[in-house]
Amino acid sequence: MPALSAISNDTLGRSDYSANLIMTDSATSPSGTSASGASAGRMGFSADIKPHAYDPAVDPELFEGVMARRVVAFVIDVVIIAAPLITASVFIFVLGIVTFGLGWALYWLLSPASVLWALVYYGITLGGPASATIGMRAMEIEMRTWYGSPAYFVLGAVHAVVFWISVSMLSPFILMVGFFNTRRRLLHDLLVGTVLINNASRAALLRARAVR
Repeated sequence: MPALSAISNDTLGRSDYSANLIMTDSATSPSGTSASGASAGRMGFSADIKPHAYDPAVDPELFEGVMARRVVAFVIDVVIIAAPLITASVFIFVLGIVTFGLGWALYWLLSPASVLWALVYYGITLGGPASATIGMRAMEIEMRTWYGSPAYFVLGAVHAVVFWISVSMLSPFILMVGFFNTRRRLLHDLLVGTVLINNASRAALLRARAVR
């Protein structure tokens, strides 16, 4: 019996020690971070979520009139994109007459060419120094990521693709989303992480007017 008691006490002692080790491993470190949290961070489970760079409550001039200007900018960009396509269409038509209909076979190239041209247009203009299409520059607005970085080629092209998909699948009424958030972001803005704001010169002008 004394031998059994000694074995039991020894087993209980080791169990208590193991439990104490487990508790110690998950305890908070002196810096306020738990050891398990630090381990998860080292293993790559932590997420670095960047905050919004533009707050309409702090800088309302960045968002003033952006929705209306965005519509006008879109119309300008559509005209710019359509102009060379219409020119190409007329050229193919004339070529077809001259070649007794053979030239009209080139019409099948217009659809893929229009898609490619639109992607290149939005990618180059939004990925440029102004982070804005020609229409957006005319309306003094620009695109930024939600954390404040300028747009780039791939982002501009993807932004255009997601816009057309969302409008095609959900109808143009999906654009009403912009009236239900303070930053006036549309659905495709939310999906790709962008925001449209007034550029620096227009924002400064609106700020000066507000001061007066």
